[in-house]
Amino acid sequence: QVQLVESGGGVVQAGGSLRLSCTASGGTFSRYTIAWFRQAPGKEREFVAAIRYSRHTYYADSVKDRFTISRDNGKNTAYLQMNSLQPDDTALYYCAADTGVILSSIRYQSAYDDWGQGTQVTVSS
Repeated sequence: QVQLVESGGGVVQAGGSLRLSCTASGGTFSRYTIAWFRQAPGKEREFVAAIRYSRHTYYADSVKDRFTISRDNGKNTAYLQMNSLQPDDTALYYCAADTGVILSSIRYQSAYDDWGQGTQVTVSS
């Protein structure tokens, strides 16, 4: 129901920062749960962070205190501010959205119907 486009990826040295954006079109953005997932070469896609329509936020332990997810419903955009980046953060980052995500499923790929194409983040040592 909603189309998602990620942007903001790039190459950064360890310790640096990037801000990813996920811009939505179609649907009613304000009622969607928005999540970020990432997939590194040879690894499974993993949960990074999510923000619900209530603006409650959830993070993987690996990024807690370094990454911040936020949303601007007026701009139909969600953000992932990534600080203190490490080489292990290198991955293709995907934005995902769904209106029916229950709390117990918020970290699972299968909970989300709509996905962006991904934006590459590369962190060099």
